[in-house]
Amino acid sequence: MAIFLVAHGAWSGGWIWKKMRPLMAARGHQLYAPTMTGLGDRSHLAHRGIDLEAHIADVLAVLEYENLHDVILVGHSYGGMVATGVADRARERFKHLVYLDAFVPDAGKSANDYISPVRADVMRRTAIEGWKVASIPIPSDTSPEDTVWLMARRMPQPLACLEQKFEFKNGPLTLPRTYIYAQRYLPGDPFRQFLERARKEGWPVHEMEASHSPHVTAPEALMEILQGIAASG
Repeated sequence: MAIFLVAHGAWSGGWIWKKMRPLMAARGHQLYAPTMTGLGDRSHLAHRGIDLEAHIADVLAVLEYENLHDVILVGHSYGGMVATGVADRARERFKHLVYLDAFVPDAGKSANDYISPVRADVMRRTAIEGWKVASIPIPSDTSPEDTVWLMARRMPQPLACLEQKFEFKNGPLTLPRTYIYAQRYLPGDPFRQFLERARKEGWPVHEMEASHSPHVTAPEALMEILQGIAASG
């Protein structure tokens, strides 16, 4: 049995890991997928002051209150920023860090530093009320049923989450890390740079014939990869 803790992506929530729950349970694993403040079922708490550090604190609180140890931490997309901060602050609680088509931040970099300056500028200029960033399009290979399900639940992302610079509190990470890359991203893919970095640094890497959210579009294939990570100890 393994314990998985997920830091979900932008505009999303723990709800988006719905398809993974029975797959995890069938293998005897526990899955914790908390929703970060201002999103999903916590969207009523949204305000312009929510930033990256607030979301790091959200996930750290689950770790503490659920008393989790020997955890496999998974960060998806923007959640890679959050997961890196969580791993940095509570290193003794984790045995593996998995980046699922996710940002792998360096100190002093924000999520928006890793996308095109044009796209980042558009986010700032078009933010609703100056701080709510509307959702990006759903990948075209998502089924019609899943598209309806996703669009009914995705909420604007507080801009400060994407703009706040990441900082390590305890020096560079030394945890075992794996990168999972989704090959069919939308145009302007910002994640291949992290796949190449992982290869250069000697991490295990996996490439999936899937779009950006394989926990929605390819859950069984993703489960096989995560099962292999869990089995490797």
